[in-house]
Order: sequence, then structure tokens, then C-alpha cells
Amino acid sequence: MKKQRAFLKWAGGKYGLVDDIQRHLPQAKKLVEPFVGAGSVFLNTDYEQYLLADINPDLINLYNLLKNDPQPYINEAKRMFTPEYNQKEVYLEVRRQFNATDDILFRSVAFLYMNRFGFNGLCRYNKKGGFNVPFGSYKKPYFPEQELEFFAEKAKKATFVCEGYLETFKRARKGSVVYCDPPYAPLSTTANFTTYSGNGFSLDDQAALADVAERTATKRGIPVLISNHDTMLTRRLYHGAELNVVKVKRTISRNGAGRNKVDELLALFNSVD
Repeated sequence: MKKQRAFLKWAGGKYGLVDDIQRHLPQAKKLVEPFVGAGSVFLNTDYEQYLLADINPDLINLYNLLKNDPQPYINEAKRMFTPEYNQKEVYLEVRRQFNATDDILFRSVAFLYMNRFGFNGLCRYNKKGGFNVPFGSYKKPYFPEQELEFFAEKAKKATFVCEGYLETFKRARKGSVVYCDPPYAPLSTTANFTTYSGNGFSLDDQAALADVAERTATKRGIPVLISNHDTMLTRRLYHGAELNVVKVKRTISRNGAGRNKVDELLALFNSVD
């Protein structure tokens, strides 16, 4: 089967790792993802059902719109992919309107536009919750029409919820498998270029996630696979899991020269039957 790209650009997106992740995901009826992000694993696996969560309401609102009423959304979004919208002043005005409104359709359309026209496909909010990614200056941003249509069709099997990972773990039931793609643990104390949600993801969160993953597998019989940087810290956190290392090319970095390969850890917490 041809690999399917997500319609959003995404820092730390898992498109390049999908084959490795598929190999290590246990069979189940349902895949639960507490950090769905752009959804590459969802798009490239074949479970009967999906429970897909994220703490970013803009992301989940967009996914629910695409699931429930895709064509009007796609038509509306396409209108912004024209040369007149590919100007810094226009981009900044759309961003200003986005930050000033609660209208879900407008925010969802603007979210895709800013994802494709903004710098490096970043998704970043300031402390007040305002989207603050600068203009990207691309020649002709690509409108991902086929990717949107594929996502909308596949979304019929999925439930999308906006909540924290601990809530999503509570919803997982026997017969499911959980895949976690948390914001990366830092490679060093200065490498904190990983906070995409307003409130970030601390080292305490990394430890709490490892803890709930281990408990979910051993006490509730639901296997959990986590991907993260391969560091001494993550190896300590996931010491109770089966560890596999894969090489992956980073897609987002402050400079092109810094996009070298970093080892990725796939940690599988399995139920002890």
C-alpha cells in the first residue's frame, strides 16, 4: 500500500517512521493515540476503529469538521491558496483575525492556510493562546486536496477528542493498543524547541507518561508503544519496556544543515499475560 501523507506539515511528524512503527504495533481492534498530531500513523494503519486525541482544540475541531462535512470545508480552504493570499500583510491579517475569533469554520480554514503559508509548518502559540508563527515566504504553497479527501474518508472510523493524555489513557479498553508520540524529550537542556502547545510538555510529563504507559500495559493488559529521542533520559524512563532503535531524518530544524539523523527510540510496554 502506498504511504499516505498527512495534509498538515508537522514538527516531529511520523511519516518517515511509519513502517517501523507499524512493525512494532501489536495487533488490536482499536488504535488509541493520545498525541495524534498530523495523524501519519492513523493514516497508514488499518485498525477497525481509532480514538485520536490532542490537547490542541484547533486541530481537533478541524479534524471533526473534515469528518462530518468535508466538501464545504475543502472548498472554503482552497479559496485561500491563491497568489493574493501569499503575501506577508495578508498572512498577518488572517493570523490576526484567527486570534480574534471563536468561529470554528474560520479558525479551521485559517489553521490549514497558516500551516502551509507560515514558516516551516510550525504550530506555535504564545502565552495568551495567540498563534504567532511568522510568514513563510514560499513560492507556491501546495493545497493538499487529495490528502484532505483521504483523511475525511478514513476519519469515518475515528473518534476525535480534545483532552490531555491521561484522560485518553482512561478511555482505552482491552482489545486496544495505545501509540504515543509525545513532544520530544530534549536532546540537551538547551534544546527546548519542542513545545507546540501553549503549556509545553515538561520532563515531569515525560516521566508521568512512561509511568501511565507501564501501568496500562501491566495492570490493564493494554499494550503501549511510545516513540521519542533515544537519550539516556528516555532509556531510563522506559526501562520496563522492550526498546528498539531506528534512524530518522528530522524534518524541522532551525537550519537546514542541522537536519541530520537522530536515533529514535520505540519503547513497547506489553501486557504480562
